[in-house]
Parts: sequence; C-alpha cells; structure tokens
Amino acid sequence: MKAGRSRRRRAAEQAAEETASLTVESERAILVALELRNHRNPWSLEDTLRELAYLTETAGAEVVGQITQRSARYAHTYVGKGKLEEINELVAETEAGVVIFDDELTPTQQRNVESALEVKVIDRTALILDVFGRHARTYEGKLQVELAQHQYLLPRLVGQWSHLERLGGGIGTRGPGETQLETDRRLIRKRIQKITRDLEGVRRRRTLQMGRRKSASIPIVSLVGYTNAGKSTLFNALSPSGGRTKVDVADQLFSTLDPVTRRIRLPSGGPMLLTDTVGFIQKLSPTVVAAFRATLEELSESDLLLHVVDITHPKSAEQADVVETTLRELGLEDKPRLLVLNKMDLLPQASDESDGSGAPASLGRQDQNKVFISAAKGWNMDSLLQEIEAQLMAIDKPLLAVGGSTNY
Repeated sequence: MKAGRSRRRRAAEQAAEETASLTVESERAILVALELRNHRNPWSLEDTLRELAYLTETAGAEVVGQITQRSARYAHTYVGKGKLEEINELVAETEAGVVIFDDELTPTQQRNVESALEVKVIDRTALILDVFGRHARTYEGKLQVELAQHQYLLPRLVGQWSHLERLGGGIGTRGPGETQLETDRRLIRKRIQKITRDLEGVRRRRTLQMGRRKSASIPIVSLVGYTNAGKSTLFNALSPSGGRTKVDVADQLFSTLDPVTRRIRLPSGGPMLLTDTVGFIQKLSPTVVAAFRATLEELSESDLLLHVVDITHPKSAEQADVVETTLRELGLEDKPRLLVLNKMDLLPQASDESDGSGAPASLGRQDQNKVFISAAKGWNMDSLLQEIEAQLMAIDKPLLAVGGSTNY
C-alpha cells in the first residue's frame, strides 16, 4: 500500500513538472502550420513558418522538421488524420521531443493532438510566453508573464494529465489523477489570485509615477513596431546612457519585454521622455496581449508614437500593417504617430544622404510623416529629433525650456 502511494506520488510530481514547464530549451522540434483555403492572408505558409522557426530558435530549440497542410477548415486535431500520421513518422525519424503548432490550439485540440502523437505538444501562444519568460527582467514583467502562463495553462490541465492514463490504464489511475488534477487547479487559481494582488500594488506605484510625469508637462514619446525592427537600437542611439546600462540589443524576437524610459533633449533644448517597448507580432492571442499590459499602459499615456519599421525586411509592409491593426484593436488608432523607416544603411547605394529610395512605398498610413534612418549607423538622428519636436508642437504639446521643471 505504501509503495503504491509512493508510485502515485512520483507520477503526480512528474505530471506537475510537465504541466508547469512550457520551455523547449535544447529540444528537437517539428513545426506544423495550416493554411485555410479561400482565406485571404498576406502571410504565406512559408512566411509564417519562417517566423515560427525564428521564435523556436529564440526559445533555444532546434528545428528538425516542418509539416504543412492546406485545408478548408481546422480539424478537431488541427490537421487531418493523414497529417498526424506523417507527423508521427517524422517524430520517430528525427527523434523530436516537441511538436509546435503555428496557431493557438483549443484545449480540446491540444488533448486530441497529444493523444494521437504521444509527444509534447505546444502551440504558438505557449512558445511566445516561453520567450517572454526568458526576457522578462523586472519584477512586474516576470509577474505578468507568469500570470499569463497560468491563465493559459488552467483550461489545459486535463490534457496535461492525460498521460497518467497511458501509464497504467484508466482503472487505478483515473481516481488519483483526478484528485491531483483538482489540487493543481486549486493551486494555480490560488497563485493567480496572489499574482493579481501583487501586480495591483506594482501598478498603483507606476500610476503615481505616470502622474508625476504628466504634472511635469514633459512630453512622452514611445517606440512601437514589429519585433526585431530595431527599436532598442534606436532607443540607445537617441538616449545617452549617462553611465546607465543600455537596453539589450539582440538579433532575437522579443529581446525587449519590459518598458524602459529615458530623458532625451530635443533640438530646442526642452526635455522629452522616450520609452522603449515590446515588439508586436502576427497572430497575437488575448493571452499574449495580457502579458503586454505594462507596455500598453505606457502607450496609452504617450503623446506620440514612433512606429519603427525594418524597411529591408521582405514583409515590411505586412509587418507595418500588423502593428497598425494591433494599435487599432487596443483603441490607440487615434494616437499621433510618426513612421520611422529603419535600416536604410542596408538599402542599395545607401548613405547618410539617402532619401530611402528602394524602400516599399505602401508603408504606413497615407497621412503619416516618414523619416528614413539607420539607428545602427546613427544616420538622420538630428532630422528625426527635429520631426519629433515638430509633431509634438503640432499636437499642442507644450515643450519645456532648458532648466524647466523636470520632477517626475
């Protein structure tokens, strides 16, 4: 009897570890993507798989295979039965430890797929949250990511526990499994409540800080853009560190997660506050958006948004559209913004005198002013600051003179 309880406890502990872990570090991964027929999408299967592979590599895994399907609808197993068999064969052939799906799976789809594949299954949302978890640096950022992960995981616990039935059949394992499942649910709900309380305290303090900024009448400008567009490089180029650590710049998706603010001097001599924020990406689920909350609050308090675009990316127009769509969905469509076309040094015949010839002409809204820059080379930084100041004056934002009040 005692040995039986011990075995069940070990099985429960193993299941809890698998439930809590969404990381794909040092694993061999197979990517799966589906394209709906008769559904217009500017992103091809190749585009979306390329981005998913980049996310997977950022999470520390190695991509060893890809499976795609074009279908009229999503199946209850996301892809059809034949494709599942193909995935199983590829798992065996490549010794993959995880299969990553390009869309967010419903809890039912995830249970069905795990049952059919008998290998760890995660979706795009879990993968992004894993990357967020790696890059969160502040206390609030870590709490927000953990909260999003728990909220994502809670409805999927039944699927995470399905492997218990495979250990020894339904009889003899179903009871302890269900008991442990309810325990896990209760623990996760309790943790969600605690994180929520802790976050409210952090947000109250941040709200006070934002209030001090507003009372100081210092204009606030925030960087937005698709992930890896060069926002952090631009932030570092515009903000003298003054002995402070510069924002990390890495050729990775979501290298910046927590908002960072620096005081910048405008050409007229007045100050402004510049904030670097997390990048956007296509297929953002509500769970992922919830982990953006600190960034979203910074954007809502901004006087001007600098929409940074990597003009050398083959999907730059589509990436800009994703950012504009996301801002609209967040209720920020009327927020003044300036289009900053970055990486002009990588265009053909580029120089600091270039006018951006060769860049896509369809970027951004028709009424947006545009500035071509190279954040990495420091090209056109003076022109950018002059345009920022002009935009702030156009929206009747008072600019403080040198020596004005800066208490915030």
